[in-house]
Amino acid sequence: MSDRDSIPPLEALAEEFKDYDRGERSEMLIEYADRFVEVPPAIASRPFSEDHRAPRCESDAFIWALDQPDGTLKFHFAVENPQGLSAKAWAVIMDETLSGRPLEEIAGTSGEAIFRIFGRDLTMGKGQGLLGMLDVVQHEVKRRLIARRGGG
Repeated sequence: MSDRDSIPPLEALAEEFKDYDRGERSEMLIEYADRFVEVPPAIASRPFSEDHRAPRCESDAFIWALDQPDGTLKFHFAVENPQGLSAKAWAVIMDETLSGRPLEEIAGTSGEAIFRIFGRDLTMGKGQGLLGMLDVVQHEVKRRLIARRGGG
């Protein structure tokens, strides 16, 4: 296994983004947002439960974590604001880099990755919303880790 293989996928992606200029970064994030697929109706339908709402997210993002047979989670997202490109891009990034990963790895994910991917010029509101989305993902992970340890 190479050093690259030992880096969690989200960290590897954040590392890739660090060298992009503002235009390249925007183009890449739009490409991620274009791949956004909303939560399937079999998992959730409108109106979505407030229990799944990401705090502080101005795009009204909702997140579901489904347990997988291998003990990992598969994340699903809804973004109610059709203009919520940052929330959609972040949802795709989290799904592609965190779904199926070890829970301990996800629990240790730093919000700093958001700023490395989206850039330092990310507005406070957007930054807080994206952090809120990560908070929900990590809350779901930590809840399962506690349950597995017999604490809940």
